[in-house]
Amino acid sequence: MLKKLTSARLLLAIISTGAEEVAIWAVWRWLLPEAGIYLPVALLVVVMVGWAGIAAWLFVFTSRTLKKDVPAGLPSMVGTTGRVASDLDPEGLVKIGGELWGAVSTGGDIYAGAKIVVVAQDGLKLFVSKMDGDGVRH
Repeated sequence: MLKKLTSARLLLAIISTGAEEVAIWAVWRWLLPEAGIYLPVALLVVVMVGWAGIAAWLFVFTSRTLKKDVPAGLPSMVGTTGRVASDLDPEGLVKIGGELWGAVSTGGDIYAGAKIVVVAQDGLKLFVSKMDGDGVRH
């Protein structure tokens, strides 16, 4: 299914880029001369190749983005690790996978920068414990 979607997106990207290239050519061929602007063919080629390069880069970039795994959601938060963003005394914020989460310390105060592991959750609230440098939970 994913390969079929990628093929369909590739076909759409080729068609739309072709239409954009035709539009660039039409502007160069008819619109600019109407305004008294005459540009060399070499400049047209450079612009069209540049536009095709941008389109190819966008296709690759969006394909990679769409193939990325969904970030860890609530069902999979227990067992994930992160760092304390604001002191947990006992409540504060932790950063997991680039996202900030409200958290409660299960074992006393934990200071900003400390590594933590999620041990439980209740809705959007995470319960965390501190880890030492070897990854052992305290």
